[in-house]
Amino acid sequence: MAVRSTAAPPTPWSRNLAEPEIHQTAFVHSFSNLIGDVRIGANVIVAPGTTIRADEGTPFYLGENTNIQDGVVIHGLEQGRVIGDDQEKYSVWVGKNTCITHMALIHGPVYVGDNSFIGFRSTVFNARVGAGCIVMMHALIQDVEIPPGKYVPSGAIITSQQQADRLSDVQDQDKEFAHHVVGINQALRAGYLCAADSKCIAPIRDENAKSYTGNGITVLELERSSEVASNSLGAETIEQLRYLLEQGYKIGTEHVDKRRFRTGSWTSCQPIEPRSLGEAIAALESCVRDHSGEYVRLFGIDKGRRRVLENIIQRPDGDAKPVTSFKAPNTSHSNGSYSSSNGNGSGSSSGKINGETLDQIRQLLAGGYKIGMEHVDERRFRTGSWTSCKPVDATSTNQVISALEECISNHPGEYVRLIGIDTKAKRRVLETIIQRPNGQVATSGSQKSSFTSSSGSGSATATATSTRLSTEVVDQLRQLLAGGYKISLEHVDQRRFRTGSWTSTGQIPASSEREAIAAVEGHLGEYQGEYVRLIGIEPKAKRRVLETIIQRP
Repeated sequence: MAVRSTAAPPTPWSRNLAEPEIHQTAFVHSFSNLIGDVRIGANVIVAPGTTIRADEGTPFYLGENTNIQDGVVIHGLEQGRVIGDDQEKYSVWVGKNTCITHMALIHGPVYVGDNSFIGFRSTVFNARVGAGCIVMMHALIQDVEIPPGKYVPSGAIITSQQQADRLSDVQDQDKEFAHHVVGINQALRAGYLCAADSKCIAPIRDENAKSYTGNGITVLELERSSEVASNSLGAETIEQLRYLLEQGYKIGTEHVDKRRFRTGSWTSCQPIEPRSLGEAIAALESCVRDHSGEYVRLFGIDKGRRRVLENIIQRPDGDAKPVTSFKAPNTSHSNGSYSSSNGNGSGSSSGKINGETLDQIRQLLAGGYKIGMEHVDERRFRTGSWTSCKPVDATSTNQVISALEECISNHPGEYVRLIGIDTKAKRRVLETIIQRPNGQVATSGSQKSSFTSSSGSGSATATATSTRLSTEVVDQLRQLLAGGYKISLEHVDQRRFRTGSWTSTGQIPASSEREAIAAVEGHLGEYQGEYVRLIGIEPKAKRRVLETIIQRP
Protein backbone atom coordinates (compact mmCIF):
# COMPACT_ATOMS: atom_id res chain seq x y z
CA MET A 1 0.00 0.00 0.00
CA ALA A 2 1.66 3.24 -1.14
CA VAL A 3 2.02 5.99 1.43
CA ARG A 4 0.94 9.47 0.35
CA SER A 5 3.93 11.54 1.47
CA THR A 6 5.59 14.48 -0.22
CA ALA A 7 8.50 16.83 0.34
CA ALA A 8 7.96 20.18 1.98
CA PRO A 9 7.25 22.88 -0.61
CA PRO A 10 9.84 25.67 -1.07
CA THR A 11 8.80 28.74 0.93
CA PRO A 12 10.36 32.07 1.93
CA TRP A 13 11.32 30.58 5.32
CA SER A 14 12.50 27.16 4.13
CA ARG A 15 13.86 25.64 0.93
CA ASN A 16 15.22 22.35 2.28
CA LEU A 17 12.57 20.16 0.55
CA ALA A 18 12.70 17.70 3.46
CA GLU A 19 10.66 14.50 3.14
CA PRO A 20 9.03 12.29 5.79
CA GLU A 21 11.20 9.65 7.48
CA ILE A 22 9.10 6.61 8.33
CA HIS A 23 10.46 3.68 10.34
CA GLN A 24 10.04 0.36 8.56
CA THR A 25 7.87 -1.05 11.38
CA ALA A 26 5.44 1.88 11.30
CA PHE A 27 2.15 1.83 9.42
CA VAL A 28 0.97 4.95 7.63
CA HIS A 29 -2.35 4.54 5.81
CA SER A 30 -2.45 5.57 2.16
CA PHE A 31 -5.45 7.79 2.87
CA SER A 32 -3.38 9.98 5.21
CA ASN A 33 -1.22 12.93 4.16
CA LEU A 34 2.39 13.45 5.27
CA ILE A 35 4.26 16.53 4.13
CA GLY A 36 7.77 17.70 4.95
CA ASP A 37 10.16 16.82 7.75
CA VAL A 38 7.98 14.37 9.71
CA ARG A 39 9.98 11.77 11.65
CA ILE A 40 7.93 8.71 12.52
CA GLY A 41 9.36 6.20 15.00
CA ALA A 42 9.07 2.45 15.35
CA ASN A 43 5.65 0.76 15.62
CA VAL A 44 3.72 4.00 15.04
CA ILE A 45 0.28 3.78 13.41
CA VAL A 46 -1.12 6.69 11.39
CA ALA A 47 -4.79 6.02 10.63
CA PRO A 48 -6.81 7.02 7.54
CA GLY A 49 -7.86 10.64 7.10
CA THR A 50 -5.03 12.22 9.08
CA THR A 51 -3.01 15.24 7.97
CA ILE A 52 0.52 15.72 9.32
CA ARG A 53 1.86 18.79 7.58
CA ALA A 54 5.36 20.07 8.37
CA ASP A 55 5.36 22.73 5.65
CA GLU A 56 5.29 25.78 7.93
CA GLY A 57 6.48 24.81 11.37
CA THR A 58 9.08 22.03 11.15
CA PRO A 59 10.27 19.39 12.06
CA PHE A 60 7.75 17.02 13.65
CA TYR A 61 8.58 13.94 15.74
CA LEU A 62 6.26 11.01 16.58
CA GLY A 63 7.74 8.60 19.13
CA GLU A 64 7.61 4.81 19.03
CA ASN A 65 4.35 2.94 19.73
CA THR A 66 2.37 6.15 19.33
CA ASN A 67 -0.96 6.11 17.48
CA ILE A 68 -2.40 8.96 15.41
CA GLN A 69 -6.07 8.24 14.84
CA ASP A 70 -8.57 9.13 12.12
CA GLY A 71 -9.07 12.81 11.35
CA VAL A 72 -6.16 14.11 13.43
CA VAL A 73 -4.48 17.30 12.16
CA ILE A 74 -0.90 18.10 13.14
CA HIS A 75 0.50 21.44 11.97
CA GLY A 76 2.80 24.13 13.34
CA LEU A 77 3.48 27.85 13.18
CA GLU A 78 6.55 29.03 11.32
CA GLN A 79 7.75 30.73 14.52
CA GLY A 80 8.13 28.97 17.85
CA ARG A 81 9.83 25.71 18.82
CA VAL A 82 9.86 23.25 21.71
CA ILE A 83 12.77 21.20 23.03
CA GLY A 84 12.32 17.46 22.46
CA ASP A 85 13.60 14.71 24.72
CA ASP A 86 16.71 14.51 22.51
CA GLN A 87 17.39 18.22 23.32
CA GLU A 88 16.81 19.25 19.70
CA LYS A 89 14.29 21.89 18.57
CA TYR A 90 10.95 20.82 17.06
CA SER A 91 7.72 22.45 16.01
CA VAL A 92 5.81 19.41 17.30
CA TRP A 93 7.17 16.67 19.56
CA VAL A 94 4.93 13.70 20.44
CA GLY A 95 6.55 11.17 22.78
CA LYS A 96 6.35 7.40 22.79
CA ASN A 97 3.32 5.28 23.79
CA THR A 98 1.06 8.27 23.23
CA CYS A 99 -2.49 8.39 21.83
CA ILE A 100 -3.69 11.28 19.68
CA THR A 101 -7.30 10.26 19.16
CA HIS A 102 -9.97 10.96 16.58
CA MET A 103 -10.29 14.54 15.24
CA ALA A 104 -7.78 16.04 17.68
CA LEU A 105 -5.80 19.12 16.62
CA ILE A 106 -2.13 19.41 17.62
CA HIS A 107 -0.82 22.79 16.49
CA GLY A 108 2.80 23.66 17.16
CA PRO A 109 4.70 24.78 18.93
CA VAL A 110 3.60 21.78 21.03
CA TYR A 111 5.26 19.17 23.23
CA VAL A 112 3.29 16.06 24.25
CA GLY A 113 5.14 13.76 26.66
CA ASP A 114 5.42 9.98 26.77
CA ASN A 115 2.41 7.84 27.73
CA SER A 116 -0.08 10.68 27.27
CA PHE A 117 -3.62 10.59 25.90
CA ILE A 118 -5.29 13.40 23.89
CA GLY A 119 -9.05 12.80 23.60
CA PHE A 120 -11.45 13.18 20.69
CA ARG A 121 -11.70 16.68 19.16
CA SER A 122 -9.40 18.22 21.76
CA THR A 123 -7.03 21.03 20.75
CA VAL A 124 -3.48 21.60 21.99
CA PHE A 125 -1.79 24.81 20.80
CA ASN A 126 1.39 26.56 21.94
CA ALA A 127 1.58 24.33 25.01
CA ARG A 128 3.47 21.57 26.78
CA VAL A 129 1.62 18.49 28.00
CA GLY A 130 3.74 16.52 30.47
CA ALA A 131 4.34 12.79 30.42
CA GLY A 132 1.49 10.56 31.56
CA CYS A 133 -1.25 13.19 31.19
CA ILE A 134 -4.82 12.29 30.22
CA VAL A 135 -6.71 14.92 28.22
CA MET A 136 -10.34 13.90 27.68
CA MET A 137 -12.78 14.92 24.94
CA HIS A 138 -13.42 18.42 23.51
CA ALA A 139 -10.80 20.10 25.72
CA LEU A 140 -8.71 23.19 24.84
CA ILE A 141 -5.14 23.56 26.09
CA GLN A 142 -3.41 26.77 25.02
CA ASP A 143 -0.41 28.84 26.19
CA VAL A 144 0.22 26.68 29.28
CA GLU A 145 2.39 23.87 30.58
CA ILE A 146 0.46 20.90 31.98
CA PRO A 147 2.55 19.20 34.71
CA PRO A 148 3.20 15.46 34.25
CA GLY A 149 0.50 13.01 35.35
CA LYS A 150 -2.44 15.43 35.30
CA TYR A 151 -6.04 14.80 34.24
CA VAL A 152 -7.91 17.29 32.03
CA PRO A 153 -11.67 16.57 32.07
CA SER A 154 -13.90 16.67 29.00
CA GLY A 155 -14.86 20.16 27.86
CA ALA A 156 -12.20 21.88 29.99
CA ILE A 157 -10.64 25.13 28.76
CA ILE A 158 -7.12 25.49 30.16
CA THR A 159 -5.62 28.79 29.07
CA SER A 160 -3.87 30.01 32.25
CA GLN A 161 -1.04 28.42 34.19
CA GLN A 162 -3.07 28.73 37.39
CA GLN A 163 -5.74 26.47 35.88
CA ALA A 164 -3.10 23.99 34.75
CA ASP A 165 -1.48 23.81 38.18
CA ARG A 166 -4.82 23.07 39.86
CA LEU A 167 -5.63 20.01 37.71
CA SER A 168 -6.14 16.74 39.55
CA ASP A 169 -3.85 13.73 39.18
CA VAL A 170 -4.51 10.88 36.75
CA GLN A 171 -6.00 7.81 38.45
CA ASP A 172 -4.94 4.20 37.93
CA GLN A 173 -7.96 3.23 35.85
CA ASP A 174 -7.28 6.17 33.51
CA LYS A 175 -3.76 4.85 32.93
CA GLU A 176 -5.13 1.38 32.23
CA PHE A 177 -7.52 2.85 29.65
CA ALA A 178 -4.66 4.66 27.86
CA HIS A 179 -2.54 1.49 27.87
CA HIS A 180 -5.52 -0.41 26.52
CA VAL A 181 -5.85 2.03 23.59
CA VAL A 182 -2.13 1.67 22.79
CA GLY A 183 -2.51 -2.12 22.77
CA ILE A 184 -5.53 -2.00 20.48
CA ASN A 185 -3.74 0.24 17.98
CA GLN A 186 -0.63 -1.95 18.00
CA ALA A 187 -2.82 -4.88 17.02
CA LEU A 188 -4.36 -2.75 14.24
CA ARG A 189 -0.91 -1.74 12.99
CA ALA A 190 0.20 -5.37 12.68
CA GLY A 191 -3.06 -6.31 11.01
CA TYR A 192 -2.79 -3.55 8.40
CA LEU A 193 0.83 -4.42 7.61
CA CYS A 194 -0.12 -8.06 7.23
CA ALA A 195 -3.34 -7.52 5.28
CA ALA A 196 -1.64 -8.04 1.91
CA ASP A 197 0.19 -11.20 3.02
CA SER A 198 -2.04 -14.03 4.20
CA LYS A 199 0.94 -16.11 5.39
CA CYS A 200 1.81 -13.62 8.13
CA ILE A 201 -1.67 -12.99 9.54
CA ALA A 202 -1.87 -15.94 11.95
CA PRO A 203 1.56 -15.63 13.68
CA ILE A 204 1.40 -11.86 14.02
CA ARG A 205 -2.15 -12.04 15.46
CA ASP A 206 -0.92 -14.47 18.12
CA GLU A 207 2.12 -12.31 18.89
CA ASN A 208 0.09 -9.12 19.25
CA ALA A 209 -2.49 -10.85 21.42
CA LYS A 210 0.28 -11.94 23.82
CA SER A 211 1.75 -8.46 24.08
CA TYR A 212 -1.72 -7.01 24.57
CA THR A 213 -2.70 -9.12 27.58
CA GLY A 214 0.71 -8.65 29.16
CA ASN A 215 0.81 -11.87 31.20
CA GLY A 216 1.37 -14.58 28.58
CA ILE A 217 -2.32 -15.40 28.09
CA THR A 218 -3.31 -14.69 24.51
CA VAL A 219 -6.55 -13.14 23.38
CA LEU A 220 -7.01 -16.15 21.11
CA GLU A 221 -6.83 -18.49 24.09
CA LEU A 222 -9.41 -16.39 25.87
CA GLU A 223 -11.65 -16.44 22.81
CA ARG A 224 -11.31 -20.20 22.48
CA SER A 225 -12.26 -20.53 26.12
CA SER A 226 -15.21 -18.16 25.89
CA GLU A 227 -17.56 -21.10 26.23
CA VAL A 228 -15.79 -22.40 29.35
CA ALA A 229 -18.34 -23.02 32.08
CA SER A 230 -18.23 -23.97 35.73
CA ASN A 231 -20.58 -25.95 37.88
CA SER A 232 -19.53 -24.19 41.10
CA LEU A 233 -18.77 -20.63 39.97
CA GLY A 234 -21.38 -18.09 38.92
CA ALA A 235 -21.39 -16.39 35.51
CA GLU A 236 -20.38 -13.07 37.13
CA THR A 237 -17.28 -14.69 38.64
CA ILE A 238 -16.23 -16.16 35.29
CA GLU A 239 -16.73 -12.76 33.65
CA GLN A 240 -14.59 -11.14 36.34
CA LEU A 241 -11.85 -13.73 35.79
CA ARG A 242 -11.97 -13.18 32.03
CA TYR A 243 -11.77 -9.41 32.44
CA LEU A 244 -8.80 -9.58 34.85
CA LEU A 245 -6.88 -11.88 32.50
CA GLU A 246 -7.64 -9.73 29.44
CA GLN A 247 -6.36 -6.64 31.25
CA GLY A 248 -3.12 -8.30 32.33
CA TYR A 249 -3.83 -8.49 36.07
CA LYS A 250 -2.55 -11.29 38.28
CA ILE A 251 -5.22 -13.31 40.08
CA GLY A 252 -5.42 -13.60 43.86
CA THR A 253 -7.76 -15.55 46.15
CA GLU A 254 -8.23 -15.61 49.93
CA HIS A 255 -10.44 -17.45 52.42
CA VAL A 256 -11.55 -16.93 56.02
CA ASP A 257 -13.94 -18.68 58.44
CA LYS A 258 -16.91 -16.99 60.12
CA ARG A 259 -15.09 -16.18 63.33
CA ARG A 260 -12.08 -14.56 61.71
CA PHE A 261 -14.21 -12.81 59.08
CA ARG A 262 -15.17 -10.15 61.63
CA THR A 263 -11.52 -9.27 62.22
CA GLY A 264 -10.57 -9.39 58.55
CA SER A 265 -7.96 -12.14 59.07
CA TRP A 266 -7.95 -13.57 55.55
CA THR A 267 -5.56 -16.33 54.40
CA SER A 268 -4.29 -16.68 50.82
CA CYS A 269 -5.22 -19.72 48.75
CA GLN A 270 -2.70 -21.43 46.48
CA PRO A 271 -1.25 -18.84 44.00
CA ILE A 272 -2.99 -18.79 40.60
CA GLU A 273 -0.67 -18.56 37.60
CA PRO A 274 -2.92 -19.61 34.70
CA ARG A 275 -2.16 -19.74 31.00
CA SER A 276 -5.81 -19.77 30.02
CA LEU A 277 -9.23 -18.93 31.38
CA GLY A 278 -9.93 -22.65 31.86
CA GLU A 279 -6.90 -23.05 34.13
CA ALA A 280 -7.93 -19.97 36.15
CA ILE A 281 -11.43 -21.40 36.64
CA ALA A 282 -10.02 -24.76 37.72
CA ALA A 283 -7.70 -23.13 40.28
CA LEU A 284 -10.53 -20.99 41.65
CA GLU A 285 -12.86 -23.99 41.89
CA SER A 286 -10.16 -25.81 43.85
CA CYS A 287 -9.94 -22.95 46.38
CA VAL A 288 -13.74 -22.83 46.74
CA ARG A 289 -13.92 -26.60 47.14
CA ASP A 290 -11.07 -26.79 49.68
CA HIS A 291 -12.69 -24.11 51.85
CA SER A 292 -16.37 -24.96 51.75
CA GLY A 293 -18.24 -23.39 54.64
CA GLU A 294 -15.95 -20.33 54.56
CA TYR A 295 -15.83 -16.97 52.83
CA VAL A 296 -13.73 -16.94 49.64
CA ARG A 297 -12.86 -13.79 47.73
CA LEU A 298 -11.34 -13.07 44.33
CA PHE A 299 -9.28 -10.02 43.35
CA GLY A 300 -6.88 -8.74 40.71
CA ILE A 301 -3.36 -7.45 41.35
CA ASP A 302 -1.92 -4.69 39.16
CA LYS A 303 1.73 -3.99 38.36
CA GLY A 304 2.00 -1.76 41.42
CA ARG A 305 0.90 -4.71 43.58
CA ARG A 306 -2.38 -3.02 44.38
CA ARG A 307 -5.69 -4.86 44.53
CA VAL A 308 -8.51 -4.19 42.08
CA LEU A 309 -12.04 -5.59 41.78
CA GLU A 310 -12.02 -7.34 45.16
CA ASN A 311 -15.18 -9.44 45.42
CA ILE A 312 -16.49 -12.17 47.74
CA ILE A 313 -17.50 -15.16 45.60
CA GLN A 314 -18.44 -17.70 48.32
CA ARG A 315 -20.10 -17.35 51.69
CA PRO A 316 -20.44 -19.86 54.56
CA ASP A 317 -23.83 -21.04 53.27
CA GLY A 318 -21.91 -22.65 50.38
CA ASP A 319 -23.14 -20.28 47.68
CA ALA A 320 -20.37 -19.59 45.15
CA LYS A 321 -21.90 -16.28 44.12
CA PRO A 322 -20.50 -12.75 44.28
CA VAL A 323 -21.91 -10.50 46.99
CA THR A 324 -22.48 -8.02 44.17
CA SER A 325 -22.57 -8.55 40.43
CA PHE A 326 -19.28 -7.94 38.64
CA LYS A 327 -19.08 -4.67 36.69
CA ALA A 328 -16.11 -3.93 34.47
CA PRO A 329 -14.37 -0.61 35.35
CA ASN A 330 -15.31 2.43 33.26
CA THR A 331 -13.18 5.11 31.52
CA SER A 332 -14.31 7.87 33.64
CA HIS A 333 -12.36 9.78 36.15
CA SER A 334 -13.48 7.85 39.16
CA ASN A 335 -12.05 5.40 41.66
CA GLY A 336 -15.33 3.62 42.12
CA SER A 337 -14.27 0.45 40.35
CA TYR A 338 -11.53 -0.31 42.86
CA SER A 339 -12.28 -2.07 46.11
CA SER A 340 -10.77 -1.18 49.45
CA SER A 341 -7.66 -3.14 50.38
CA ASN A 342 -8.38 -2.71 54.06
CA GLY A 343 -10.56 -4.85 56.27
CA ASN A 344 -12.82 -7.20 54.42
CA GLY A 345 -12.71 -5.50 51.06
CA SER A 346 -15.95 -6.23 49.29
CA GLY A 347 -17.89 -6.16 52.50
CA SER A 348 -20.60 -8.28 53.97
CA SER A 349 -23.69 -7.55 55.99
CA SER A 350 -26.12 -9.33 58.24
CA GLY A 351 -29.01 -8.65 55.89
CA LYS A 352 -29.80 -5.13 57.11
CA ILE A 353 -27.84 -3.55 54.26
CA ASN A 354 -28.84 -4.15 50.63
CA GLY A 355 -26.66 -4.33 47.54
CA GLU A 356 -27.30 -0.73 46.44
CA THR A 357 -26.20 0.61 49.83
CA LEU A 358 -23.07 -1.57 49.72
CA ASP A 359 -22.18 -0.07 46.33
CA GLN A 360 -22.76 3.46 47.63
CA ILE A 361 -20.49 2.82 50.63
CA ARG A 362 -17.73 1.48 48.39
CA GLN A 363 -17.99 4.43 46.01
CA LEU A 364 -17.87 6.95 48.87
CA LEU A 365 -14.82 5.32 50.45
CA ALA A 366 -13.06 5.02 47.08
CA GLY A 367 -13.73 8.71 46.41
CA GLY A 368 -12.20 9.77 49.72
CA TYR A 369 -15.49 10.95 51.24
CA LYS A 370 -16.42 10.66 54.91
CA ILE A 371 -19.54 8.75 55.84
CA GLY A 372 -22.20 9.76 58.33
CA MET A 373 -25.62 8.53 59.47
CA GLU A 374 -28.73 10.26 60.77
CA HIS A 375 -32.06 9.13 62.20
CA VAL A 376 -35.45 10.72 62.85
CA ASP A 377 -38.88 9.53 64.02
CA GLU A 378 -42.03 9.88 61.94
CA ARG A 379 -43.20 13.07 63.66
CA ARG A 380 -39.94 14.95 63.22
CA PHE A 381 -39.39 13.56 59.72
CA ARG A 382 -41.88 16.11 58.34
CA THR A 383 -39.86 18.99 59.74
CA GLY A 384 -36.50 17.56 58.68
CA SER A 385 -35.16 17.44 62.29
CA TRP A 386 -32.61 14.67 61.82
CA THR A 387 -30.21 13.58 64.58
CA SER A 388 -26.72 12.22 63.93
CA CYS A 389 -25.81 8.67 64.88
CA LYS A 390 -22.42 7.83 66.34
CA PRO A 391 -19.64 9.30 64.11
CA VAL A 392 -18.03 6.86 61.65
CA ASP A 393 -14.23 6.95 61.57
CA ALA A 394 -13.70 3.97 59.28
CA THR A 395 -11.60 3.25 56.23
CA SER A 396 -12.96 -0.18 55.27
CA THR A 397 -16.33 -1.24 53.92
CA ASN A 398 -16.99 -3.70 56.73
CA GLN A 399 -16.30 -1.14 59.47
CA VAL A 400 -18.81 1.23 57.88
CA ILE A 401 -21.35 -1.59 57.51
CA SER A 402 -20.99 -2.48 61.20
CA ALA A 403 -21.52 1.14 62.25
CA LEU A 404 -24.48 1.47 59.92
CA GLU A 405 -26.11 -1.71 61.22
CA GLU A 406 -25.57 -0.51 64.77
CA CYS A 407 -27.38 2.75 63.98
CA ILE A 408 -30.26 0.81 62.40
CA SER A 409 -30.48 -1.54 65.40
CA ASN A 410 -30.47 1.37 67.88
CA HIS A 411 -33.29 3.17 66.09
CA PRO A 412 -35.96 0.65 65.06
CA GLY A 413 -39.21 2.20 63.88
CA GLU A 414 -37.41 5.33 62.64
CA TYR A 415 -36.01 6.69 59.41
CA VAL A 416 -32.24 6.18 59.01
CA ARG A 417 -30.22 7.72 56.21
CA LEU A 418 -26.68 7.39 54.86
CA ILE A 419 -24.64 10.57 54.32
CA GLY A 420 -21.60 11.15 52.08
CA ILE A 421 -19.50 14.19 53.02
CA ASP A 422 -16.90 16.03 50.96
CA THR A 423 -14.53 17.10 53.75
CA LYS A 424 -12.64 19.67 51.66
CA ALA A 425 -15.73 21.52 50.46
CA LYS A 426 -17.56 20.76 53.74
CA ARG A 427 -20.73 19.74 51.96
CA ARG A 428 -22.84 16.65 51.43
CA VAL A 429 -22.58 14.71 48.20
CA LEU A 430 -25.12 12.01 49.06
CA GLU A 431 -28.20 11.61 51.26
CA THR A 432 -30.19 8.41 50.89
CA ILE A 433 -32.74 6.82 53.22
CA ILE A 434 -31.86 3.20 54.05
CA GLN A 435 -34.52 2.41 56.71
CA ARG A 436 -38.15 3.38 57.15
CA PRO A 437 -40.42 3.33 60.21
CA ASN A 438 -41.75 -0.13 59.38
CA GLY A 439 -38.27 -1.43 60.15
CA GLN A 440 -37.50 -2.49 56.60
CA VAL A 441 -34.38 -1.47 54.78
CA ALA A 442 -35.21 0.54 51.67
CA THR A 443 -34.74 -1.30 48.39
CA SER A 444 -34.04 0.03 44.95
CA GLY A 445 -37.72 0.41 44.38
CA SER A 446 -38.58 2.22 47.58
CA GLN A 447 -35.80 4.64 48.52
CA LYS A 448 -36.66 8.28 49.12
CA SER A 449 -34.52 11.34 49.39
CA SER A 450 -34.94 14.00 52.04
CA PHE A 451 -33.51 16.80 49.90
CA THR A 452 -35.75 19.76 49.29
CA SER A 453 -35.37 21.16 45.81
CA SER A 454 -34.79 24.81 45.11
CA SER A 455 -35.16 24.38 41.37
CA GLY A 456 -38.78 23.51 41.04
CA SER A 457 -38.35 19.79 41.27
CA GLY A 458 -40.29 19.40 44.45
CA SER A 459 -39.52 18.05 47.90
CA ALA A 460 -39.16 14.58 49.31
CA THR A 461 -42.90 14.13 48.92
CA ALA A 462 -42.97 15.24 45.31
CA THR A 463 -45.55 13.47 43.16
CA ALA A 464 -43.40 13.10 40.06
CA THR A 465 -43.31 9.40 39.20
CA SER A 466 -42.08 7.18 36.42
CA THR A 467 -43.23 3.88 34.98
CA ARG A 468 -39.71 3.00 33.72
CA LEU A 469 -37.49 4.40 36.46
CA SER A 470 -37.27 3.00 39.98
CA THR A 471 -38.03 5.28 42.90
CA GLU A 472 -34.34 5.24 43.75
CA VAL A 473 -33.38 6.67 40.35
CA VAL A 474 -36.08 9.32 40.64
CA ASP A 475 -34.66 10.23 44.06
CA GLN A 476 -31.15 10.45 42.64
CA LEU A 477 -32.36 12.78 39.89
CA ARG A 478 -34.10 14.90 42.53
CA GLN A 479 -30.93 15.09 44.65
CA LEU A 480 -28.78 16.09 41.68
CA LEU A 481 -31.18 18.85 40.63
CA ALA A 482 -31.49 20.10 44.21
CA GLY A 483 -27.70 20.22 44.57
CA GLY A 484 -27.22 22.19 41.37
CA TYR A 485 -25.40 19.34 39.61
CA LYS A 486 -25.50 18.70 35.88
CA ILE A 487 -27.07 15.44 34.67
CA SER A 488 -26.04 13.24 31.78
CA LEU A 489 -26.26 9.62 30.66
CA GLU A 490 -23.82 7.17 29.12
CA HIS A 491 -24.57 3.94 27.28
CA VAL A 492 -22.62 0.92 26.07
CA ASP A 493 -23.47 -2.40 24.44
CA GLN A 494 -22.56 -5.75 25.96
CA ARG A 495 -19.40 -6.22 23.88
CA ARG A 496 -17.91 -2.81 24.76
CA PHE A 497 -19.05 -3.01 28.38
CA ARG A 498 -16.08 -5.28 29.15
CA THR A 499 -13.61 -2.62 28.00
CA GLY A 500 -15.43 0.28 29.65
CA SER A 501 -15.98 2.08 26.31
CA TRP A 502 -19.02 4.14 27.35
CA THR A 503 -20.58 6.76 25.04
CA SER A 504 -22.11 9.96 26.41
CA THR A 505 -25.57 11.11 25.35
CA GLY A 506 -24.67 14.68 26.32
CA GLN A 507 -25.97 16.88 29.11
CA ILE A 508 -29.67 16.66 29.93
CA PRO A 509 -31.06 20.24 29.90
CA ALA A 510 -33.71 19.73 32.59
CA SER A 511 -34.92 22.44 34.98
CA SER A 512 -37.44 20.26 36.81
CA GLU A 513 -37.75 16.73 38.05
CA ARG A 514 -40.44 15.89 35.51
CA GLU A 515 -38.30 17.09 32.59
CA ALA A 516 -35.33 15.06 33.84
CA ILE A 517 -37.46 11.91 34.20
CA ALA A 518 -38.90 12.34 30.70
CA ALA A 519 -35.44 12.85 29.18
CA VAL A 520 -33.96 9.83 30.96
CA GLU A 521 -36.90 7.62 29.96
CA GLY A 522 -36.49 8.75 26.36
CA HIS A 523 -32.84 7.68 26.33
CA LEU A 524 -33.65 4.32 27.96
CA GLY A 525 -36.10 3.65 25.17
CA GLU A 526 -33.54 4.68 22.57
CA TYR A 527 -30.84 2.37 23.97
CA GLN A 528 -32.85 -0.73 24.78
CA GLY A 529 -30.66 -3.80 25.10
CA GLU A 530 -27.67 -1.77 26.32
CA TYR A 531 -26.23 -0.70 29.65
CA VAL A 532 -27.21 2.87 30.59
CA ARG A 533 -25.76 4.76 33.55
CA LEU A 534 -26.72 8.01 35.21
CA ILE A 535 -23.99 10.61 35.72
CA GLY A 536 -24.00 13.56 38.14
CA ILE A 537 -21.40 16.27 37.46
CA GLU A 538 -20.30 19.10 39.73
CA PRO A 539 -20.11 22.11 37.34
CA LYS A 540 -17.39 24.09 39.15
CA ALA A 541 -14.89 21.28 39.73
CA LYS A 542 -15.96 19.48 36.53
CA ARG A 543 -15.87 16.14 38.30
CA ARG A 544 -18.35 13.33 38.73
CA VAL A 545 -20.23 12.93 41.99
CA LEU A 546 -22.42 10.01 40.91
CA GLU A 547 -22.17 7.07 38.52
CA THR A 548 -24.85 4.40 38.72
CA ILE A 549 -26.10 1.86 36.18
CA ILE A 550 -29.87 2.26 35.74
CA GLN A 551 -30.46 -0.17 32.85
CA ARG A 552 -28.93 -3.50 31.91
CA PRO A 553 -29.28 -5.45 28.64
